[in-house]
Amino acid sequence: MHEEWTRRGFMAAGALGGLGFLSHLPRLSAEEAKVDPGMVRFLPEIEPLVRLIETTSRERLLEEIGMKIRGGTGYREILTAVLLAGIRNIQPRPVGFKFHAVLVVNSAHLASQNSADADRWLPLFWALDQFKSSQARDVKEGDWTMEAVFEPSIPSADRAAASFASGMDAWDLGCADSAAAGLARGGATQAAFDLFCRFGARDYRDIGHKAIYVANSWRLLQTIGWQHSEPVLRSLAYALLAHDGKNPAEGDELADRPGRKNQERLKEIRATWNGGENRPEVAAEMLAALRGGTWDETSAKVVSLINAGSGPQPVWDAMFQFAAELLMRKPGIISLHACTTTNALHYSFRNAANDETRRFLMLQCASFLPLFRDDAGVKDGVAIDGFEPLAGESGGAPGVEEIFAGLADDRMGAARRTLAFLDAGGDPRAFAAAAQRLIYLKGTDSHDYKFSSALLEDFHVVSPAFRNRFLAAGVHWLKGSTLPDSPLVARSRAAI
Repeated sequence: MHEEWTRRGFMAAGALGGLGFLSHLPRLSAEEAKVDPGMVRFLPEIEPLVRLIETTSRERLLEEIGMKIRGGTGYREILTAVLLAGIRNIQPRPVGFKFHAVLVVNSAHLASQNSADADRWLPLFWALDQFKSSQARDVKEGDWTMEAVFEPSIPSADRAAASFASGMDAWDLGCADSAAAGLARGGATQAAFDLFCRFGARDYRDIGHKAIYVANSWRLLQTIGWQHSEPVLRSLAYALLAHDGKNPAEGDELADRPGRKNQERLKEIRATWNGGENRPEVAAEMLAALRGGTWDETSAKVVSLINAGSGPQPVWDAMFQFAAELLMRKPGIISLHACTTTNALHYSFRNAANDETRRFLMLQCASFLPLFRDDAGVKDGVAIDGFEPLAGESGGAPGVEEIFAGLADDRMGAARRTLAFLDAGGDPRAFAAAAQRLIYLKGTDSHDYKFSSALLEDFHVVSPAFRNRFLAAGVHWLKGSTLPDSPLVARSRAAI
């Protein structure tokens, strides 16, 4: 996330000041939380820490980890161990539900990076507790554990990419699993990332969780080091091949149609597509298409706008705005995942090297958003480019405290007050700091962490002209200061 969000912002009394119990732990600096990937090694000490997380009861785990921290165990080791514990113990099918224990680790890490030093441990404590909850659910559902890869089947480094693509195209788990191990051992990280980006975005199953898992796992591998990549890539391959019924390669389900169409349509985009104009009216035109068009019409609109001279930024501006508008119109799991999927696809778009893959990701996002719209049953409602700011109780611009105090009872009112605050020159860093702390205190679900991390990151991705309204719309899935503290806060206080 952008550096300016990492600084200490608004510190309110009362509900916003309930993290003092963390002062008993060593302070965690921003530098340690960032973690230099070159410094992380898969040392023998990691396996015992993973086993501790796996075998300690949920009621005792936070206390045990607190003791480890006071004994010198660092942030990087705990982050690595909680991810690996989830990879080994939580079945990534369906891609969501209990598997959020893995999907949320990167969001918790981003939250830790962007917290005051004394608060950085709490998101990681939350991820640890989430793992134990999901682990118990996995045991009830069959106690899945990742098996060792079949060594003789692993292709050589020069054949791994082709073998992986072949297995994924055929929806052949055995082939894709061994090839994923080959990709990890081959060390061609960028080429592997581009492959996973393409296959993570090829179908609409699991409401975007496949693309989300690709982006989040890759970010964590950059943090903890490629030496941990093999189980992560194997878990990813297994997740991306999730489907119900007959082999999708032999069918024509709606979930697969955008990918097949856009794989051909991307060839129509002009060669210099990445260097066009950035005009607000193009974003408005694309936003109108997303509100009423089909998945086929919206990706065709992207091609038309790009070929007419637009760059990709206005297209992405419209897609971010529309996802946030869906959340305003009908806050819920479907509209929330429209936002987090757009975040994930844009991350992959920014970081993929393959030109064809980048065009594909942009078109797929344009196609997925109407599917989210229709699945959520959103036909009309408030427009993100049309709602009015709302003054505070004093008649002037409201403050951050007032915004979050009224959020639980009136989300649309809080969104309008947020717009008034930002339009009057209010500091978005103060708003972000308050929002982040309230997630720590009041958040009870993995989506609280996933969404808030995506929202605060994407604020800097959206063009300045649209930022205030985008952030204000996101208030619909933040936490108000009048809500009760999460039970985890009390448990952590007791543990420490």
